[in-house]
Amino acid sequence: MPDSVPGIHHVTAITGDVQKNVDFYVRVLGLRFIKKTVNFDVPDTYHLYFGDYLGTPGTALTFFGWPQLPWAPQGVGQVTTVAFAVPEGSLGYWSQRLTGMGVETARAERFGLGVIAFRDADEMQLELVGQASDDRWCPWQEGPVPPQHQIRGFHSVRLTVREDEPSERFLVEVMGFRETGREGGQLRLATGAGGPDSLLDLLATRRAPAGVEATGTVHHVAWRARDDDHQRAWRKRLVGADRQVTPVIDRKYFHSIYFREPGGVLFEIATDGPGFTVDEPPDRLGSELQLPPQYEGRRQRLTFDLPPIRVPTFAGSPPG
Repeated sequence: MPDSVPGIHHVTAITGDVQKNVDFYVRVLGLRFIKKTVNFDVPDTYHLYFGDYLGTPGTALTFFGWPQLPWAPQGVGQVTTVAFAVPEGSLGYWSQRLTGMGVETARAERFGLGVIAFRDADEMQLELVGQASDDRWCPWQEGPVPPQHQIRGFHSVRLTVREDEPSERFLVEVMGFRETGREGGQLRLATGAGGPDSLLDLLATRRAPAGVEATGTVHHVAWRARDDDHQRAWRKRLVGADRQVTPVIDRKYFHSIYFREPGGVLFEIATDGPGFTVDEPPDRLGSELQLPPQYEGRRQRLTFDLPPIRVPTFAGSPPG
């Protein structure tokens, strides 16, 4: 079996209004807008990226801008909650910040950790969890949130499935996750070294509707591969476990394979490199529309057809 996946690489969701999406994640949550590109499979629509200053693997939340899709609630066979890691002492700051910006919140405790639950502009369920590590995080000094309180990246994702046993067996026996706790009908699993950005909560329910691809839902969660060799080893492992796995796909900023776990949730394994600075320097990330080589010939048309996006800027920050 290959070495375990170290943790979450990125999460990709669907938004119906790209401007409201950018305003929420930059202005409210203080994430940096790090890449404006197109969906490589549906190039007449946006693919937007947010993260820490560099978009370090484990911090990047991305969105397909698909305004043609209706809204629908998150459901079975999907990631139904995306949780971000913040320092434990920052939960009070975040509670005041979100409330002051008109975001409805709820405080809770889960697995012994403080949690703030809320929804984004598309009603996607989010959480801030008071457990964070600075090991791989790169602060955005010019952002609207002071660095000491900034989101450090992902903490965990919650998968909702109809039956937990097939997913649990796959995650443990094939992907090498390990149980770290059970609470409130949820199973918490960890990969890699454990801790923030390596956690997955599994919730089984027979009451929720089946999830559909819609505005306000998570499209997939990606797990990290250190490099191409590590990813190839994982592909071989997954094929051997009777998963239907795509060939390796070049996504310009990382290489990807996709498959579904037994509960129906779409997984990706993405390489840590080459990263988001392959086509823009660090201080200009997100400033221009970036295209893969196969779509450069359509740049003028795409620039005309795609709606303009205004990225919020703050004192001392470069224009976006």
